[in-house]
Amino acid sequence: MKATIRTFLGIVSLAISTGLLAQAYPARPVRIVVPFPPGGSVDLIARVLAQRLSEQMGQQFIVENRTGAGGALGSDSVAKAAPDGYTLLVQASTLVTGPLLVSSVPYDAVRDFTAISLIGSVPLIMTVHPSVPAANLREFIAHQRADPKRYTFATSPVGSAGYFATEAIRHEAKLDILIVPYKGTAAAIADLLGGQVSALIDAIPSSYPLAKSGKLKLIAVTSAQRLALAPDVPTVAESGLPGFEMESWYGLWGPAKMPKELALRLAGEVAKAMRSQLATERLSDQGFKAAGSMPEQFSEYIVKEVARHARLVNEAKIKPQ
Repeated sequence: MKATIRTFLGIVSLAISTGLLAQAYPARPVRIVVPFPPGGSVDLIARVLAQRLSEQMGQQFIVENRTGAGGALGSDSVAKAAPDGYTLLVQASTLVTGPLLVSSVPYDAVRDFTAISLIGSVPLIMTVHPSVPAANLREFIAHQRADPKRYTFATSPVGSAGYFATEAIRHEAKLDILIVPYKGTAAAIADLLGGQVSALIDAIPSSYPLAKSGKLKLIAVTSAQRLALAPDVPTVAESGLPGFEMESWYGLWGPAKMPKELALRLAGEVAKAMRSQLATERLSDQGFKAAGSMPEQFSEYIVKEVARHARLVNEAKIKPQ
């Protein structure tokens, strides 16, 4: 009986201390790790989130770019950190879909992290070098079929949203085309600008400014509807691949075993931050759609996304790296 009472009191004590921790948090600066270089879509979203969380929670949220291994290095550093809420990770969908194709990642994308909140999503866009004689994806497919050796697809790292979208188009359009994965988006864009590759599917923040300036040609968007910022550009679904829809989404994670109350507190703050005027002003012209979710909802969403991408890997016979 005494042991039972002690166990009960221990549980109550833990619940109280965890609740107090969530209320007092954050008592010192919080580090948000971005496992990619500055300037990309993940970095942009993380910096907007960090600024708003700093203002909302009265403590500094500092973005740290820790790059390497296609995002695995920085992500792993968070997986190995103390689950106290002072080391967080902003990552794209590649954190959970990448391991379907890359077996060498040093963590389990579900077991080694606490899923805190879905932040939002952005459509992907397909751009081509100006020399490619196609005004839209339908024409690109026709040209590629007529001359299969002439055109190539660049992609961001294996397992990224851009990579999966490229493989999905290749599979659904039955294209015989070379896909060239790059370690980072910047290198892929550099070669696309130089004409070494023909096309790239990437998030709006990285590629759209170059298309707007005429350095690249925007020929398709991967969302279900056309973009307000490019209303004349057809969707992939309108280009002969009905039902096609794929976007890049972003989330906030912490190390595994974070206290539930702390994760819930952060999830609420994320939802508030991403619907703020700052987020709207900084991200709306990037096609960003704010989400915000509770940890349990985010975990369920991740399970569905992994299953959807696993089906594509199987159907398209994509070989893991």
